[in-house]
Amino acid sequence: MNFLDYREEQKQYILLLPDLLKKVYGRTPKACIFTYGCQQNVSDSERIKGMLTQVGYELTDEAEGADFVLFNTCAVRGHAEDRVYGNIGAMKHYKKRHNGMIIALCGCMAQQEIVIDRMKKSYPYVDIVFGTHVQYRLPEFLYKRLSGSSRIFEIGESEKIVEEIPVKRDGQFKGWLPIMYGCNNFCSYCIVPYVRGRERSRHPDDIIKEAKELIANGCKDITLLGQNVNSYGTGCDFNLNFAGLLKKINDLEGDFRIRFMTSHPKDCTEELLDTMSRCEKVARHLHLPFQSGSDRILNLMNRRYTREKYLSLIKMAKEKMPDISLTSDIIVGFPGETYEDFCETLSLVKEVRFSSLFTFIFSPRNGTPAEKLPDPISREEKGKWFDELLKTQEVIGKELSLDTVGKTYRVLCDDFGRVEGKMAGHTNGTAVIEFDGNEEDIGKFINVKVNAVSNILEGERIGE
Repeated sequence: MNFLDYREEQKQYILLLPDLLKKVYGRTPKACIFTYGCQQNVSDSERIKGMLTQVGYELTDEAEGADFVLFNTCAVRGHAEDRVYGNIGAMKHYKKRHNGMIIALCGCMAQQEIVIDRMKKSYPYVDIVFGTHVQYRLPEFLYKRLSGSSRIFEIGESEKIVEEIPVKRDGQFKGWLPIMYGCNNFCSYCIVPYVRGRERSRHPDDIIKEAKELIANGCKDITLLGQNVNSYGTGCDFNLNFAGLLKKINDLEGDFRIRFMTSHPKDCTEELLDTMSRCEKVARHLHLPFQSGSDRILNLMNRRYTREKYLSLIKMAKEKMPDISLTSDIIVGFPGETYEDFCETLSLVKEVRFSSLFTFIFSPRNGTPAEKLPDPISREEKGKWFDELLKTQEVIGKELSLDTVGKTYRVLCDDFGRVEGKMAGHTNGTAVIEFDGNEEDIGKFINVKVNAVSNILEGERIGE
């Protein structure tokens, strides 16, 4: 693995850019970041914000009046891409009113040649386009563009892991902690391996260092991130797998929770489930996407497990952790899927009884094998299946919520409730409970007894 130090790689630009910004703008420039997609993109944006504040930008939520506007994008679904194109189109008018504005596109969309070509031809006012592998070079790109260089388009190679990038976190009590990048699975519908590259695991020392910093700064809920965290450490020269990493973080001093996502069923092991059950700081939540309950469709998806294998993992998880909260992802209407295949998905949902689901109608991605598969079922018909799935899960969700009444949970207060005098927080699983409280409770663990169920759980505090 090629490990780089951001501070050394970008040193000259980090030193030169603050004076250049003062010269160009004559004041503290403002930067606005729009983030689309998954938690990994949110984490990437925190690092982008860290780099920007390091060199002298002030962050703002408003594009109009900003000197630098960046779109950190997602390529997993067509709807997300369409939103990006529309929002970038609107920037043309802002830039006309502000000649010094720099507009940039980064993230998964920017890793695709088809998107780069479209930016070159149809969006001449976009100054910088850079992919997922070169985000750490943002100070360099800004310096060059502000110094008069031509438009910048850069994808880069995926063999590097860059450490010591500054982070400007969006919240104090919840933190994203990337442990690996890329994916080796090549599910037939997924663009991620093509835009994020092959799997690269961060060295455990760097992960532990960042975890300690989060804890020292008051973080109470740490989410470990990776496209497939279960394969952490594969092919690396350090001898530590994901279960071992979980235990190392669990053993750190402090009162905090550990979450992780996303897990792939083919790499979920009994060792991992054992570790979860034995580590008191690991949340009783497992997000384990199954995508389809049909073995035939799973084979077409190149998921490399069976329905039976998935259900055996769920059974094992429930035996080891009876209080576990299970969530998953489902694709409805994969090319070639029949209603009979869909019914197998529906029956799996009924058997497992997930706390919640992330459900999507199939969206073809350019360059993936699934794009070329025959797809005779209409969008309208897929929509009917989708609605049937949502109704089934809604019933299950309500039943699981009713089961919580009378039980007490340790809740991390992280938000205001829906009405004045109420606060809200997450349990050790995924449930949200509202209870009497005030702003001083934010960031604290509080014991809450559930008294009633509406759209969310309602409870009363019984101590900290």
